[in-house]
Amino acid sequence: MSAPRRTLALAATLSAGALVLTACGGGGGAGSDGSVDLTMYYPVAVGGPLTDVVDDLIASCTEENEGISVEAVYSGTYADTMTKAQTASRSNQGPDLAVLLTTDLYTLMDGELIVPLSTLDDDLSWTEDRFYPAYLASGQAEDELWSLPFQRSTIVQYHNKDVFEEAGLDPEAPPTTWDELEEQAATIQDSGAAEYGLEIPSTQFGNWMFQAMAIQSGVEDTAGVDGIVDYLDAPGSVEALEWWRSMTESGIMPSGTTEWASTPEDFLQGRTGIMWHTTGNLTNVRSNADFDFGVSILPANTQPGSPTGGGNLYVFDRGDEETRAAAYTIARCLTEPERAAEWSMRSGYVATGPEAWETDTMVDYAEEFPQAAVARDQLEVAVGETTSHENGRVSQMINDTIAAVLTGQAEPEPALTQLQSDIDGVLAPYQGR
Repeated sequence: MSAPRRTLALAATLSAGALVLTACGGGGGAGSDGSVDLTMYYPVAVGGPLTDVVDDLIASCTEENEGISVEAVYSGTYADTMTKAQTASRSNQGPDLAVLLTTDLYTLMDGELIVPLSTLDDDLSWTEDRFYPAYLASGQAEDELWSLPFQRSTIVQYHNKDVFEEAGLDPEAPPTTWDELEEQAATIQDSGAAEYGLEIPSTQFGNWMFQAMAIQSGVEDTAGVDGIVDYLDAPGSVEALEWWRSMTESGIMPSGTTEWASTPEDFLQGRTGIMWHTTGNLTNVRSNADFDFGVSILPANTQPGSPTGGGNLYVFDRGDEETRAAAYTIARCLTEPERAAEWSMRSGYVATGPEAWETDTMVDYAEEFPQAAVARDQLEVAVGETTSHENGRVSQMINDTIAAVLTGQAEPEPALTQLQSDIDGVLAPYQGR
């Protein structure tokens, strides 16, 4: 069932490059004095004190857009934020705006919780200049744009240069293939330079890491088509999970599952010489590492590649026209080039488009800290993150299967065959819609 198309009066006009409210009032979040009060939910999935950064960005946007106030509510992890947004929306308690995973798109559409941005702006051509195509595409479905890229990422490879030197490896030559990764990780462990050569987290976002390995093994259409996922039992997917488990069995990675949240801390403490993690942890690592470190694109099996990741800004279908227009105003403000650059530098997420990278501050930052440009450059070989109907359920099913294989409770091929069959059953009501 497609989300209904609503005809909303546009209560905003473009002026001097910014969207400014032309009328405020009525029900929802609009006050009798013409002001609009918004609630925005947002998660934090990386290290560092990002709530202060969000508060600063919101303050600058509300100062620029007089008459709009925003209560920015830190709502936990992405999963927590999605659950809270769904629950609150059922009782019409908000939010008006939220940062949620791009992979939540179909779930939000199916629940009729969000509005397509064409109902708020009759000319969205500006987005094509502001955002990289790979990031913009993740907000599109059914010929509509539903969200604006905000805290976006890819998976990147971090390596501890001091550990590399101690192990006798070239600190300026991180692994570029799976074979090199295994060899270097084994060398690190055998030398005693670190307890583990490599850590790839398998909890919380294990499905994201698995998609990266499947892409690198040549699997196509891992992003899904029209919210349907069908790559999980492909030969390249089986190869990817077999490879992942082989590294836990050989001891170059911790046995069993590896926690998403603890992996960066293990890297910072020198417990592992190499890690795969979101570029959103870049500022955390830079701020807290007491060693030189490098950042590189993920290694290739048959090809290089990474899924995109992170969250977009969604306008929720609540309140009156002015409330929704105000939420769109704030979303657009938060993605302006200077703010996208600031958010990238202070968080580690990838600045979401070329205009942000061309700002003076971002040019200087990338020159001083070239590691920041790695995720941007990897977009050339990146594909969209796996996005499906029933996203929370599907993601959990994938993560449970990964955990079962890595802990020795299941074998890769039959487990993935069963997983695809089970997901086919979950998504059957959405087929051919």
